[in-house]
Amino acid sequence: MLEPLNPALLGCDFSSSPGRRKPIVLALGALDGRAVRLHGFVRCDTLAAFADWLAAPRDWVGGFDLPFGLPRTLVQALGWPTDWQACMRHYAGLTRAEIRACFVAWCAARPAGAKFAHRAVDRPAGASPSMKWVNPPVAFMLHAGVPLLLQAGVHLPGLMPPPPPGAAARRVGLEAYPGLLARALIGRRSYKSDDRARQTPERQQARRALVDALRSGAGASSLGLSLDCTADQALELVADASGDRLDAALCLLQAGWALARHRDGAPLYGLPPQLDPLEGWIVTVPWPSIGG
Repeated sequence: MLEPLNPALLGCDFSSSPGRRKPIVLALGALDGRAVRLHGFVRCDTLAAFADWLAAPRDWVGGFDLPFGLPRTLVQALGWPTDWQACMRHYAGLTRAEIRACFVAWCAARPAGAKFAHRAVDRPAGASPSMKWVNPPVAFMLHAGVPLLLQAGVHLPGLMPPPPPGAAARRVGLEAYPGLLARALIGRRSYKSDDRARQTPERQQARRALVDALRSGAGASSLGLSLDCTADQALELVADASGDRLDAALCLLQAGWALARHRDGAPLYGLPPQLDPLEGWIVTVPWPSIGG
């Protein structure tokens, strides 16, 4: 088992309905100075397999590509608990059909142009609202993923009380968003698709540019870290037209940034202390400046 003060890193490209064609992909690695060393990938074809992996006795800091919270305005309007853990227990007790019906009704009653409720972090990150149930179904990702993190005893900074003085969380989970880092490095170029007809040479070229940027660590937008991977691993990242491995690697870099901030003494693994403890925050997204 790894020691608590020297945890491994993981990045997770999550699916709420994983299978052989669209698994949950974990990128595993370690922080080595100003680089994140990529060790390899694990795929989980079922939520049960993912739960088993999370529960295994390992120490890690992980970035997970799924929302950890719902918008406060939505939760309050629905009369759900505003304590995060109580809210998640209530949410986990609903079926996906009930969630969809509830959120469809909410949107139907809202004015055009403001159908969805947003968390404070969604717009600064350029992320989909966490109540969205299709394209992408992030509401179902939250519903499927967060209960498994809680079941495995993962500590979620900013949403849970900190460990007691002198104690260290053995497994730390952070909400990550690979699209944020990808846009910072290659702009809005599309680099992936699950649709074979859209897996074009242009998207492959974008993946190659993204991998090259990650390996070089060029620019402030790289988070001050580079991705240390072998030539074969780089080819694997470029060859995966779905982008699952690349998204997991992007989350791995974001987890590395968080661990570096933690080692430098930053509270909450670099998350802003002002974050809403019901909504949560996406790692590496700065707190918006006044008027920003």
